[in-house]
Amino acid sequence: MADAATELMSRYPDVPSLQAYRYAAGLSQDQAAERYNAVTGNQTSLGGTSINAWEAWARGRGRGSPPSMSSLLILCTAYGRGPLGAAEERLMPTELIAEAYERLPVEDQLSLRQFTAMAGPSSEPRRAVAVSPAITAPGGALAQVGAEFSLAVPTIQYGNPEIIAFTLPNPQPGRLLDLTWETFGYGIQRLASQIKNAGRRLDVDLCFGVNEAGLVIASFLASRSFSRCKIGYLRCNKVQDGIDLDDASFFPPAEGATSIVICDFEVKHADVIGYLTRRVRALYPKADLYFAVFGAMTKSRDLRVESFDELTGSAIMHAADLAAVFIAATMSPPGIEPPLELR
Repeated sequence: MADAATELMSRYPDVPSLQAYRYAAGLSQDQAAERYNAVTGNQTSLGGTSINAWEAWARGRGRGSPPSMSSLLILCTAYGRGPLGAAEERLMPTELIAEAYERLPVEDQLSLRQFTAMAGPSSEPRRAVAVSPAITAPGGALAQVGAEFSLAVPTIQYGNPEIIAFTLPNPQPGRLLDLTWETFGYGIQRLASQIKNAGRRLDVDLCFGVNEAGLVIASFLASRSFSRCKIGYLRCNKVQDGIDLDDASFFPPAEGATSIVICDFEVKHADVIGYLTRRVRALYPKADLYFAVFGAMTKSRDLRVESFDELTGSAIMHAADLAAVFIAATMSPPGIEPPLELR
């Protein structure tokens, strides 16, 4: 159910989560209402017009009305039963209203946050972004992708802090892990999914790519997630005391920009993001800065970290005062290498 809904949202960005999960369950609005009533033991008499009102609200065009917390929980059970009504997939209410969370009444936002906290990360459905068969390894799994896990990261106010990341086990410790195009694409899809489920829609003015690998990530995210926003380029050169920006860097004109995403391939020990945020803020002083990174290095050998602070670059990301952080995967030293050694 979760994979099918995610695939629908990736193909049709205008379809809100609430509607995508109904489609994944194979239900019309009237059938969804019947399923809802069945879950309550027919103690309710909900109609298809209520389902329509909730989905209209989720689209964010000033129409419809939000579902209550109790209604969301009932919908999770109803849609979790699948097209035939016989499945038992556990869905979380935050998944059903991912892009509309902050438009819920404050009381329901607080209830959802408490419910999610009580459920705990280990109870979160470990859903993956659906990928096409063309980029899967034999057996339907990506060969380089390890276990998935839930991680709480810095996020926007009243946003959803829980992301689902994956590990990149290195079969040759001490050597760079050369990523395949399949793994690289899968990670970009994972970042897009996290952005989709941040708790509200991110209306981004600029998307910067750090060096060539980051530029590839920025290009895909700008096209898929940010309505083809302007793309900038941050080309970093190593110098004795750290890094410096090359003259080839490009800063698009965007007077009054309020939201900027910086995309990088990996974050380790060096304070690259701190330096870059200072440079970007000097030119776009009104903008909130977001950070989307493919791989984050861990402090220990266990790549399934339980806390954001167990990442090597956690301190520098905190210090950069980012509005939100998105991380596709965790990695071990010495790190990962992008396809074709993109720099």
